[in-house]
Amino acid sequence: MAALATTLGLRAPPLPNLTTPNYAPAFVGLHFVLAYCVLAPRHLKQIYGIDHNVSPREDLAKYGDVAVQSGKITPKQLAMMRRNESAHANAIENYILFVGAITFATFAGVERELVNRAGLVYTVARVAYGGIYVFVDQPFWSLFRSVAWWVGNISCLWLLRRAGSKLNLV
Repeated sequence: MAALATTLGLRAPPLPNLTTPNYAPAFVGLHFVLAYCVLAPRHLKQIYGIDHNVSPREDLAKYGDVAVQSGKITPKQLAMMRRNESAHANAIENYILFVGAITFATFAGVERELVNRAGLVYTVARVAYGGIYVFVDQPFWSLFRSVAWWVGNISCLWLLRRAGSKLNLV
């Protein structure tokens, strides 16, 4: 297990001449893809046939209820597409915090293992957040979305605190 943690950059290597890789750029790229591609609302709209390229941001407002009334989609499918739009917007909003925190921590000299751990925690939290947001429609289980949101944001705030501590050493 220690070898896996070392390989993932979560622990320092046992040999002094080896350095831990910094996966911050990979995390930034991964979260760009997650926010702008994976959670993009157009995928579900294309699957259900209500995607209009002329003004795609208005698809659900303009055509969602009409598609339900015509029987093209169910109310549950429309609700899922609306949650997908919200998850997408939230991923974009949180991307800025994550990029700022992980970049600031890297340039401030926070240990690479800590940067990698925080990036991994944020990644797991955001993947869980997106999945729960899009696919869970029950009030009790949707509470876990809030937990995932806080875990992700706390990992960013923790990185900012570590970076601030590094920069303010006397």
